[in-house]
Amino acid sequence: MIRACTALFRLLAIALAVLSFGSVAGAQTVTRYTNTTDSAAGGINSSATPCTNTFKRTFSVGTSFTVADVNVGVLVAHTYRGDLAMFLRSPAGTRIQLTDSATAGAAQNFNALFDDEASAGIPTYTANATATATTSVPPYAATFRPLNALNAFDGQNASGTWTLEICDQYSGDSGTFYQADLYLTQPPASYADLSLGMTASNTAPSAGSNVTFTLTVTNAAASPTAASGVTVAGLLPPGLTYVSHSGTGTYNSATGLWSVGSLTAGQSRSLSIVATVNVGAGTSIAFDAEVSASSVVDFDSTPGNGSTTEDDDASVTLAVPGTRTAGTPPMLICPNGSSLFDWDSQSWAAGNTTGSYSLAGFGSIGFTIVNPGLFLNNATYGGQSPALTNAITGGLAVPQMALIQLVDLPSRNTVVTSTIALGNVAEGAQFTIFDVDFAANQFADKVTVTGRLNGATVLPTLTNGIANYVIGNSAYGDALSTDTQANGNVVVTFAAPIDTIVLEYGDHALAPGDPGQQGIEIHDITLCRPSASISVTKVSAVISDPVNLASAPKAIPGGVMEYCILVSNTGTATLTNVTATDPLPPHVTYVPGSLTSGPSCAAATTAEDDDATGADEGDPFGAGISGTTIGAAAATLTGGASFAIKFRTTIQ
Repeated sequence: MIRACTALFRLLAIALAVLSFGSVAGAQTVTRYTNTTDSAAGGINSSATPCTNTFKRTFSVGTSFTVADVNVGVLVAHTYRGDLAMFLRSPAGTRIQLTDSATAGAAQNFNALFDDEASAGIPTYTANATATATTSVPPYAATFRPLNALNAFDGQNASGTWTLEICDQYSGDSGTFYQADLYLTQPPASYADLSLGMTASNTAPSAGSNVTFTLTVTNAAASPTAASGVTVAGLLPPGLTYVSHSGTGTYNSATGLWSVGSLTAGQSRSLSIVATVNVGAGTSIAFDAEVSASSVVDFDSTPGNGSTTEDDDASVTLAVPGTRTAGTPPMLICPNGSSLFDWDSQSWAAGNTTGSYSLAGFGSIGFTIVNPGLFLNNATYGGQSPALTNAITGGLAVPQMALIQLVDLPSRNTVVTSTIALGNVAEGAQFTIFDVDFAANQFADKVTVTGRLNGATVLPTLTNGIANYVIGNSAYGDALSTDTQANGNVVVTFAAPIDTIVLEYGDHALAPGDPGQQGIEIHDITLCRPSASISVTKVSAVISDPVNLASAPKAIPGGVMEYCILVSNTGTATLTNVTATDPLPPHVTYVPGSLTSGPSCAAATTAEDDDATGADEGDPFGAGISGTTIGAAAATLTGGASFAIKFRTTIQ
C-alpha cells in the first residue's frame, strides 16, 4: 500500500484466519491503526527530540474492547539506527520500550514490525533498511521481537490514545518519521483466561531435604467460557526427585503432566508435589510449569508455547545454601600415549560451521556445528562466530585459543549441536569447556555431552566449576563467571573408547523463555591413542561318521569334522591386511567347497570358493586353500570387530 501523506489516520479491520490454541481454534479480529504524518526532514535528532522531549505519534482508538495482542510497525529513516530509542504507551499508561542503542545497532533506518511472536529479537536487526517518502508499508521489510515484551498490554482496554515515542540519544545523526502502524487483536466472544501460580514450602532448602511445590491454575472470573481438558506441564527438573503428590486431577511424575479437568469462570484447582533436593551446596534450581492444553482460546497466552512471560506460566527458584567448590577431574590414563588437538596450532575461518584436521599420532578429527538460532558477530570474541579466540581464558595465566560459539537462541528449549567425529577410536579423551555460567534474565547455560562408539552411547564424567553444577552428563550454569575466570569451566573426561563426541548447548529453566546473547568455548582436546591387539580362537565339532551318521557322531575314520577359526581385534586401533593361516594335520582331508566366512562363527554363512582370488574375496572377507593350508584375510578390521571362516575335513 502506498502511503497517503495527507491522511492522518487510516483504520483497517482484518479478519484473521483461524488461530490454533492447543487442540481448539478460535477466530480473532485484528484492527490496524495507521499514522502517516511525516516529521520534518531530519526532524528526529538529539537536539529536537532528546529522550527528555520525545518525538510522538498517536493512534486514536474509539472502540472499547479487551486487548489480546499488540504489534507495531515503524518506518523511520535515520543515518545511525543505534541512536534511537522507541517506546509504545497505552491509554492505561503502560509504557513498553521497543528498542535502545544497545540493541538497535549501527545500521541505517527502521522498516520493521515489532511482534512478540517473531522468530528473532531486535539485536539481530543488523542490515540497512529502506525508508523513504515513497516506501510502501505494510508489509514491513522485517519482523523482530522488541526489547521488552508487548504482552504487558494484554488484557487492557483498547479505547483511548496510544502513543509511539521516539528519541535520539546521541548527536551527529538525524532521521525522519514516515509511518507507523498499530495492530490490536480482539479476542473471540468465547474464551477462557487461564493463569498459573506456583509456590514452594522452602526456597532455600538444604541438600537432601524435601520441598513441597503447590501449583494453582485459575480461570478468571471475567471469563465468558468454562475451560475443559485443561492440562499443565510441570516436569521436575534435574536435581529434584519426585516423592509424592496430592490434589485435584491426576499427575504423571514421569511425564510431568497434570490433568486438571474443567474450570468454570472464577474456579481454581491446585496440585501439591513433594520432591527431594539432590544437589550440592550453592546450587540454584528452577522449577517451571505451564498450561499446556485447554478446550478454548486463552486470549492473553498460548498453551504450550514455552513462553515465560505469559500468565499461564509459573516458576519457583530454589537456592541451596552454602559455598560451592570446583570439582577435581579424574586423571586421564592413556596406556598407548596421547595426542593433543591444540587450537593454538590450528586454523578456523570465522563463521565456518565445519572443520577437518589431521592429528599426528592419532588420525583425523572433524567438527560439525548446527545452530537453530543465530551465530553472532562480535569483534571482541573473534568476529563472526563460530571463531577462534583467546578472549575467554578459562583462568589460564597465558590465554590460549579455543573455539567459541557465541549465539542468540530463539527459545530456552533450542540447542546448538556440535559433533566431533574421530577418524580413529580414542581409548579415552579429556577437554575443558570454558564459560558455562548464568546471567539473570539473559541466559542459563546448559551443556550435555555424550560419546559414541560404533553407534552405542558412551557417557563421560563431567567435573563442575564454581559457576555451574553437574547432574549426570549435563552441566548447568547458575552463577556468573567473567571472561578471565575458571569459575565457568567444565572438564569432560571419557574413560572408555569413543569415536564420536556430541555437545548440545542451550539453556535450562533459570533462563528466560527467549534467552539473550550467550556463549561457550571448546578448548584443546587430549585423545588417548588407540591400541592394537588381536586374538585367534579355533573350535571344532564332529558332524557325522559312517557308523552313527549324524546321531551322536564320533571322530572315527570316515567321520566329518567342522572347524571355525575366529580372528578378533580386541584393541581399539583399526587393523589392515589381517591374515590367518591354518595348516591341516596329516590325518585329515579338506572337503572341497566347504569354506564359508562371516563376522562370527554363527554368522559365517557366506560361501567361498577354494582359491584365494576372485570377487568372492571381497565380501568382505576372503578365504581359500593352498595345498593343505587354509588361509583367510580381511582388508580392515576395526576395534572390537571379528571375522571367521568355517570349513570341513574328512578323518582318514
